[in-house]
Amino acid sequence: MYVITRIWEAKPMEARRAATLAALIGDVYEKAGQRSSVQVSFNGGTLPGRKDRVYMRWIADKIESPYRSGNVIPEKARELGAKMREITVRSWVEFEELLTEDKREK
Repeated sequence: MYVITRIWEAKPMEARRAATLAALIGDVYEKAGQRSSVQVSFNGGTLPGRKDRVYMRWIADKIESPYRSGNVIPEKARELGAKMREITVRSWVEFEELLTEDKREK
């Protein structure tokens, strides 16, 4: 299992709006059966650390390319993604292996 994190760098003063869009995007993928529930967090500048960042995390059994054969990206996700691109500078994805009980060292 993996923890997948999509990170956006929002334009100044747009982190909360971007976080809202990220949550909506996550909901669309979950309802389509393509993703587990997501957790979204952000820093609009009121906290220490990197400001104008939005993080969307979810757990997946395997890492799959969005360009895989037969994958259908929900139209609503495309629409929300277009809105997200208007208020963000860039985005990237990070992957981490989740330590499950069967992976623990004995």
